[in-house]
Amino acid sequence: MRITVDKIASSARHVVPRPTVVLGSEIRAKAGAVLVVKVLDEKHTYNQLEDAHGRLRTVHRGDCVVGVLGRRDALRGYAGDVPSSVKVGDILHLLNLGGVIGRCTSASDDVGAPARVQVLGCVLAVDGGRQGEPALIHPGPVAGSDTLDPLPPLVILAGTCMHAGKTAAACALVRAAASRGLRVGAAKLTGVALRRDTLEMEDHGAVAVASFADAGLPSTAGEAGVVHVARGVLNEVARAHVDLIIAELGDGLLGTYGVREILADEAVRRATSGLVVSANDPVAAWGAHQLVLGIGHTVTCFTGPATDNASGCLSIEGSTGVAAFNARSAPGALADHVLGHLGLQVSTLALAAL
Repeated sequence: MRITVDKIASSARHVVPRPTVVLGSEIRAKAGAVLVVKVLDEKHTYNQLEDAHGRLRTVHRGDCVVGVLGRRDALRGYAGDVPSSVKVGDILHLLNLGGVIGRCTSASDDVGAPARVQVLGCVLAVDGGRQGEPALIHPGPVAGSDTLDPLPPLVILAGTCMHAGKTAAACALVRAAASRGLRVGAAKLTGVALRRDTLEMEDHGAVAVASFADAGLPSTAGEAGVVHVARGVLNEVARAHVDLIIAELGDGLLGTYGVREILADEAVRRATSGLVVSANDPVAAWGAHQLVLGIGHTVTCFTGPATDNASGCLSIEGSTGVAAFNARSAPGALADHVLGHLGLQVSTLALAAL
């Protein structure tokens, strides 16, 4: 059966390029399975879906949407999982803006209840005009890897929680390095499928970007192969002959998304030239400092809401001995410190003139 859908979520962009799809009824209840669902609710908050181009489009009751089964464990959003079985007519939920679909198990008051969706069927892969197997986003165009290729300097952005300012810091570093004429690559290694952060880094000057979603993962929550995928993503970005890689680890150090597993990987640890940690408050900064020391890293500097004023910066510096800079109010100082640590000096006056 062919059906024309209203919206295709960015999580499915590599396997569903056009709005007309072939619909099947035998659904694989596994992360990465591509579904067509009908939206049942008209929401006024968290009511958008990111499309293949990164545009946020409002979702309305009755819309037919292509999304992907996956898990989410967001402290300030939705938590949900993939049911053990999924059949046509089942009611599930939109768990994120990238179109990850699952059974919601918990929600934050800030975003309200998730939009309910009714399963219409799975998208069938089509080869030569013939109906095929139920489509999966795995494997994606970026291959995972058991090894890490030689990399240029690698700066990793980690955080104590989601919404801690990691992307703002990453973009400040990308822009500063690009302003020096460096070819900067950017990567998103953990999180839930959404193009927004890598597109923002691209907007700030990154010449090559890739994420775990390009390797076929709708989410890295509870994903056993997260390190394998992270190595592959970093290798892919490095193949663009970049001078520097800025890699963001979505979610927090104590979450389920594989942040600690990636940081603890020996190959990643050896390749890391700098680690910037975004913290929500000074206590979180102190705890993050202890945690990353325990897995063999040192913090290059802190940023995030904990650095929103001088009091927070002084508290962090006093308790950890590590410098702290706010990525929004002092992006030049942050870039000076990090790029200087790498031996890539950049003038705050030059940055301010951009």
